[in-house]
Amino acid sequence: MRRTAGLRPAFAATAPLLSALATTALLLTACGTEHADAGSTGTGAAASQGGARIDDPGKDGVRITSLTLPSPSPSPSRSYVVSAERLPTNVDSGVSATYEVTNEGTETLTYSVVFTFMSGDGGAVTNRTETVRDVGPGQAVRGTVRAGELPPTAPRVTRAEVLEVVKVPAAEAPAEPGSCPASGIRVSADKGDAAMGLRVVGLHLDNCGTRAYTVEGYPLLELLDDDLEPVDGVEILDGSGGITTGAGPDEQPRPVRLEPGESATAGLVWRNTTEFGTAVNVPHVRVRAKEGADPVTVTPHLDLGTTGKLGVRPWEKTER
Repeated sequence: MRRTAGLRPAFAATAPLLSALATTALLLTACGTEHADAGSTGTGAAASQGGARIDDPGKDGVRITSLTLPSPSPSPSRSYVVSAERLPTNVDSGVSATYEVTNEGTETLTYSVVFTFMSGDGGAVTNRTETVRDVGPGQAVRGTVRAGELPPTAPRVTRAEVLEVVKVPAAEAPAEPGSCPASGIRVSADKGDAAMGLRVVGLHLDNCGTRAYTVEGYPLLELLDDDLEPVDGVEILDGSGGITTGAGPDEQPRPVRLEPGESATAGLVWRNTTEFGTAVNVPHVRVRAKEGADPVTVTPHLDLGTTGKLGVRPWEKTER
């Protein structure tokens, strides 16, 4: 703080206190928001003052239409506000993006969209995934994705992009967490595990209904490409022994009876080895718990390399 010449003794004595109060006021100050400029360049949305729409071509029918950012703290002023309350912690960053999903296909789809919030140098600050369900043909659905809480050391967000779009037929989309399909059976896939080129993804079968449900053997699989068309040239093996011994011994298939509230798991096992030939990537897997069960399309993104093989472990009851 700059001193004024000729301070009186009484005022000089209070100068350190005023300096501390000014620092506290700066930490407590928070003003306004700013939106992305329609004239931003690059693939993301650069922040600026104003509220114009973003001219974003988007990806696979999903585009960002505006970006909301907290304004930087203003410069120090000579008016100070003092509060004895503690500064808030673990609060929302105030960063958000509005988006639009347009279904240009011929069937109702459910979208899983990964948005990335970026700093001025193009580095990712955080990613957020939004699920947009039941978008009919020709329909446009709008929503808002929030960056949420960010670490205090995170760089300032200035841009946002659509990073990844995955879409599946709405009737085959995995049920929302906590909800139960009419069948009473919920099928899902986890994010998997990878080590030294070995990939393992778990399939989960939950009996969320009111009656017992029995499966035996292996889940029935269809491998699908980006257009949800069958992928040829991949051999689906019973068990994982033909892929690796590192996933544990193959258990013999046996009947698994699930009472309401009980669950079972199976596993997809593969290697991403790439040698001669064309690498095969399988973004979608259509899963039936057993013959005649309703299909559920999951998105484990199988990077099968040139191996041409996928191992499937049988259903096993999950221990409580």
